[in-house]
Amino acid sequence: MSSNPHTPWLHRLAVLTVCVALLPILMGTLVTTKDAGMAFPDWPSSDGHNMLTYPWLKSAGAKFLEHGHRLAGILIGLASIALAIVAWRDESRAWVRRLTYGILLAVIAQGILGGQRVLLDQRGLAFVHGSFAALVMALMASIAVVTSRDWFAASGIPSRRGLGGLQILALATCGCVFLQYVLGGLVRHRGMALYEHLGFAFLAALMVIWLAMLAVASGSTWLRRPASALALLIVVQLGLGAGAWITKFGFGGYVAVYGSLLQDLMRTAHVLCGMLLFVTTVVLTVRIARVHRISGSTNGNQFAEHIFDSGLPLPGGAR
Repeated sequence: MSSNPHTPWLHRLAVLTVCVALLPILMGTLVTTKDAGMAFPDWPSSDGHNMLTYPWLKSAGAKFLEHGHRLAGILIGLASIALAIVAWRDESRAWVRRLTYGILLAVIAQGILGGQRVLLDQRGLAFVHGSFAALVMALMASIAVVTSRDWFAASGIPSRRGLGGLQILALATCGCVFLQYVLGGLVRHRGMALYEHLGFAFLAALMVIWLAMLAVASGSTWLRRPASALALLIVVQLGLGAGAWITKFGFGGYVAVYGSLLQDLMRTAHVLCGMLLFVTTVVLTVRIARVHRISGSTNGNQFAEHIFDSGLPLPGGAR
């Protein structure tokens, strides 16, 4: 096993795994949007065909979407296997290797969960399947962070002061964003919690904005980049949420048309953006935790000076 803590190929494979994971998530989102989850009554076969021999390109509509989702699931399974093998071979940190094994197990569990949703015809399992996907995606993104070169070079901010409060805020924001994602899943899969989802959106948005402002004010480029992405994503997500509401319920002179292209685009984009928002929040939280850990063994007050000079309030009353 390599003694070099940074393994470039493992990091590249981790990033590729995150990108590949977007395919089953996109297809799964389209399946839910078009209510195509029961296009096939069987699993793991599709209309009696082996999953790899089913004439997918000749199919259309719900069967095209659902089988495409299944094929994308196979692809992310292969990527997860490759990630675990490369980590086992090249990664010197045992905890990182165990996380890659956890990703593989989670992807397998996702596949089984999706299959049981079909075999039992349970929309409730579809809701669990979709919610768990966000957690798996966040874990994959975390692996990409901890295997990056910047993970080992994130020692440019020498003070620990103030980071504890920022870390607590980041964890709380992760919880809020995930809860909001789950509420959205209840709306899509169960037709419930619509107003809870709408109301909680404002709290989640405030938490995200507060976290992004403090992270940007830290002066760390490593924290500023995901924080800036968070700020952009929350603006886009709120706009997509408004668009999804209007295309579903109508507004003013606009009359909602169920199954229209605009409605499908808005609903699908809203879910995908919510997923990216949660994953980016987790990435920022992992980076904050890393800086917090590294800075604990050094002296100075550079980080605290950035926060205090910004005039922004610190969570937890830190001064």
